[in-house]
Amino acid sequence: MKPLIVLITTFLISVVVLKIRAKQIDYRFAGRIAMACMLLFTAIGHFVFTDGMVVMVPDFLPFKSKMVLITGYLEVLFALGLLLPKYKRLTGILLILFLFIVLPSNIKAAVQNLNYRTGALDGPGVGYLWFRIPLQVLFVLWVYFSAIRK
Repeated sequence: MKPLIVLITTFLISVVVLKIRAKQIDYRFAGRIAMACMLLFTAIGHFVFTDGMVVMVPDFLPFKSKMVLITGYLEVLFALGLLLPKYKRLTGILLILFLFIVLPSNIKAAVQNLNYRTGALDGPGVGYLWFRIPLQVLFVLWVYFSAIRK
């Protein structure tokens, strides 16, 4: 829920600032700014809650702690890439692939009631998937329309 709030709030602020500064609104740019801020917000979780997020990583993957940190760094790189006009399309394509790749970790966390902050089994549970899956679809569409679509 917090990433969605960051995304929407940053988008609205970006629209207002772009209107004031440029006298016009570039909704796609505002969308990329918002997604970049959301990615930076979620990346922080990878560095602050590493131990809890390690539990989300599928069992068959080695180096779980490093995987959590690497995905955090990737989110930072995606945020930067979305803001660079030359790389926005490629970044968008790679980000959509990334969103599909990490979805199983989010599903695992929900099914096992994992709390990503602590690694304890007191998380939101399976019902969270009714929010998380559509949210993931929204993120994919958001990236597509703000960074990939011509």
